[in-house]
Amino acid sequence: MKTIFYNILILFSFWNIFVLIGLFRSLSADSTFTNLTEPDQIRTFHEVTSKIRCICIPSITIKSCSFNNCTVSAKLKLFIENRIQKGETADVIVNKMVHGFGEEALSDPVIQKFVEAGNTGMANSVVFGFGENILATPDSTWINLSLALAGFLGIILIYLYIKQKNPGSLKQTQESGNPVKQVEDSFQKYLSEIQEKQK
Repeated sequence: MKTIFYNILILFSFWNIFVLIGLFRSLSADSTFTNLTEPDQIRTFHEVTSKIRCICIPSITIKSCSFNNCTVSAKLKLFIENRIQKGETADVIVNKMVHGFGEEALSDPVIQKFVEAGNTGMANSVVFGFGENILATPDSTWINLSLALAGFLGIILIYLYIKQKNPGSLKQTQESGNPVKQVEDSFQKYLSEIQEKQK
């Protein structure tokens, strides 16, 4: 029973380490690739992508979203680049992401690819707007810390449950350091129970 607890404890420890690494990566992932070359356009791109959330992983911004993980967000980044090249400001693009770009957005090659691929839902969201839900939450740090805390509390609760379920088993194992003696005692107890039942 004790080894099972330690195995569970080790698994939860690795899970907590994984969550903390993810927390560090999300805090340090501050830049994203862009095809834009002019410094003002790049600044506008970073401003827009830091205000809009990722489509696939809503707890992070589209700026932190990797091209490998979310192709929809990657295409939206290209769409944002196209809008910046047309001269739209960051505030205008963010406002239009919420309220819609209108029918003229259908002429954009990125949106045309959405339609050709059958993703009319995404095309309609760009045309008519995503609503307030597209805006990124200020910080996902609290979500990650909450997950780490939940994992830690889970470890404590499992330990307390095992300790309550078998209160003497942990002490008994510590007191009798000889496993051979434990087996002999268990066997003698088993034999005495059989003898009592036969009487």
